[in-house]
Amino acid sequence: MDFISKLAKASQKNRSLLCVGLDPEPALMPEKTGVFEFNKAIIDATADLVCAYKPNIAFYEAMGNEGLEALKKTRDYIPKDIPVIIDAKRGDIGNTVKAYARSLFDYYKFDAMTASPYLGYDSLEPFIEYRDRGVFILCRTSNKGAADFQSLYVGKEGDVKKMLFEVVAEKVDGWNKHGNLGLVVGATYPEELKLIRERYPQMPLLIPGVGAQGGGIEQTVKYGVDREKTKTIINSSRQILYASRGRDFAEAAGKAARELRDSINKYL
Repeated sequence: MDFISKLAKASQKNRSLLCVGLDPEPALMPEKTGVFEFNKAIIDATADLVCAYKPNIAFYEAMGNEGLEALKKTRDYIPKDIPVIIDAKRGDIGNTVKAYARSLFDYYKFDAMTASPYLGYDSLEPFIEYRDRGVFILCRTSNKGAADFQSLYVGKEGDVKKMLFEVVAEKVDGWNKHGNLGLVVGATYPEELKLIRERYPQMPLLIPGVGAQGGGIEQTVKYGVDREKTKTIINSSRQILYASRGRDFAEAAGKAARELRDSINKYL
C-alpha cells in the first residue's frame, strides 16, 4: 500500500488528523526508562488516536548506536496500518542522497520523510522515485527564523514577485509526477497555511507547530485541512509525550492525545 492510501485509511479508522512526534529527550523522561520502553508505552497509549507517527531522527542520533537501535525497534513496533514519517530533513546530491534514500526507505522502512528543497530537484529525485513512499518538502516552517529566507521576495525584474516559500510550493507541485509529494507548512503561520491550502487543495500537508510552539488548533483546522480530510497531518510532540514526567506518563500521553484529537475534530 502506498503512503497516501495508508494515511487515508489510518485517518478514517481512527477519526484522526493527529500525528504524534516520537522525540525522546532523556532529561524529560521518567528516570530509569529506556528510549524504546518509553516509545512503546506512548504508542500503546495512542495507537487508536493517531493518523501517523513522526520520530525526529536527531534525538536518536544524539544517543549514538543505542539511540539508532531504539529507532529501528520503535519503527518495527508501530502497528503496520499506521504510517511512520521520519523527520530527517535530508537533501544532498549524487550518491549521498541515494544512500540517504536507501537508509530511510530500505533499511528503516519508513513510509515517508521530510526533505529540504534548497539543493533543487536532483537532490530529491532519489526519494521521489520511491513511488509508494511520501516525501514532505520544507516550505513554510514553524520556527521564528523561517522568515530569514522563506519570506524573501524572488523573481526577475518585471516578474510578479513571490515569496520563496510560494516558489517552493509551485516547484513541488510541478515535481509531483507520482503523487507522493507533500509540503511542510507550520501552524504558527496561519495566513501562509491558508494560502498554500487554497492554491494546492489536494497537496498533503504536514503541519507542525500546534501546542508548545504556539500554533492554534481552530485556525490550523480552518485553514489547513483538505476537503476529504485525509491529506492533512497535524503534528504534536512535547504536549503529548511529556504531559506527565512521572510513572503515569503513558496514561497522561493517551489523555492528551485524545483531547487534542477531539479538539481537532470539533473544528472540522
